[in-house]
Amino acid sequence: MTVTDRIDRFVIDPFGADIPAESARLRALGPIVPVDLPGGIPAWAPTDYDTLKNLILDPRVSKDPRLHWRLWPEVGQHPSWGWVLGWVGVVNMLSTYGADHARLRKLVAPSFTRRRTEAMRVRVEAITAELLDALEAAGADGRVVDVKSALAHPLPLRIICELFGVPDELVDDTARMVAAIMDTSDPSSEHAASVQQQIGTVLPALIAHRGEHPGDDLTTELIRVRDEDGDRLSDEELLYTLLLVIGAGFETTVNLIGNAVVALLRHPEQLAAVRAGKISWDAVVDETLRLHPSIAALPLRFAVSDIEADGVTIPAGDAIITTYAAAGVDPAHYGPDADLFDAARGADDHLSFGIGVHRCIGAPLARVEALTALPALFGRFPGMRLAVDEDELRQVPSFIAFGWQEVPVRLRA
Repeated sequence: MTVTDRIDRFVIDPFGADIPAESARLRALGPIVPVDLPGGIPAWAPTDYDTLKNLILDPRVSKDPRLHWRLWPEVGQHPSWGWVLGWVGVVNMLSTYGADHARLRKLVAPSFTRRRTEAMRVRVEAITAELLDALEAAGADGRVVDVKSALAHPLPLRIICELFGVPDELVDDTARMVAAIMDTSDPSSEHAASVQQQIGTVLPALIAHRGEHPGDDLTTELIRVRDEDGDRLSDEELLYTLLLVIGAGFETTVNLIGNAVVALLRHPEQLAAVRAGKISWDAVVDETLRLHPSIAALPLRFAVSDIEADGVTIPAGDAIITTYAAAGVDPAHYGPDADLFDAARGADDHLSFGIGVHRCIGAPLARVEALTALPALFGRFPGMRLAVDEDELRQVPSFIAFGWQEVPVRLRA
């Protein structure tokens, strides 16, 4: 039986309105559940930590739809499937397998080493201080301010744009492009066409700009690799490598910072323990990534051959989503209180940055940004509190991204 057979499939909420509740419902159905993604794309969803980890590490699981997704030839026949092209219809580290993946990763990885990331810490600290000054001015006299738009979003956006040499006139367009890709609430062909139009406009403009004005940035370096050795990096690979690394390099950190702020404001006793030095900020980041991973579910991986897992056969050619949100609250791995935020838990084995050859190369930079922004924010505003009831916070419209649309606060009690 394949996932495309007429069996009951769990329909994933394209709006991601309540990802924790959806993860619980999926787990109740078993360790591997047949699901429908937005537009009716069939896939398998692992719900257990060990199941997901084993599948990610299994060499029989590919990320290349052109080689291993049985339904790849049919994507163009389904107008409501166009949204997935921004994830699997591209050629970069996210959608390649074996030697191609290793080649592309090797080109980018040197720019995200721990040493280079540490060298950026001073710049992260400077931008954080600047943004906090503006936040304080905006929140004067008890006015409500949005921590996401004032800090969590602009900090990683500015850092990644500086790293890639994105000119000022393209920064806002870049942010809108990534937000459109993350938005899975509209599976229409019109939305998919809009996303492709933005990709086909913003990134070529960046490449053209850096081609005419080379600098000490990653885009210039990748252009050099393409021009000097086209066998290592094609035009298409250059475009979509920029899409992946720029998008993943800031959007996920936006959610990490925003999710951590909300979690600590919801648990003042844990915030007090962090301030007292009883719990580290590193532990806060890990627990946030475990319980509220910036990417809840990532499409798509594909079975290269039949895979037996937990009594279920995933047939060759079927699609699989990497369900980080479900794995992070698996009680078999994290205990019966896995659905609760506990920064003292010690959850540094979470899978939210991936594992193995596909582990996020930007993870050290994300940690530097979060570990700079969070202590600085709570240190500057010790009386900060949410300005709305917890149930008024709204998730971003995505089953992929896991974050808040706004984080409204008052800076002082």
